[in-house]
Amino acid sequence: MKSTGVVRKVDELGRVVIPIELRRTLSINEKDALEIFVDTDRIILKKYQPGCIFCGSAENVFTIKGKNICEKCAEEIYRMKKN
Repeated sequence: MKSTGVVRKVDELGRVVIPIELRRTLSINEKDALEIFVDTDRIILKKYQPGCIFCGSAENVFTIKGKNICEKCAEEIYRMKKN
């Protein structure tokens, strides 16, 4: 894990501000969803990227008509339709 040297305090509502430099670097925009993970004594934030509607994979996912599908499943559907 890489330290950024940035320290932020939690406010009275439990909020923490993510600095603009980090949001820009990680392509986190206003209204983007973040997943929250806990690893023993660590809280990990990750930009939420929903997985494929068929297999659940989050790799190589793209959106078609508002639905997320991975390359693998798209290729499988293409092959099925072709036959």
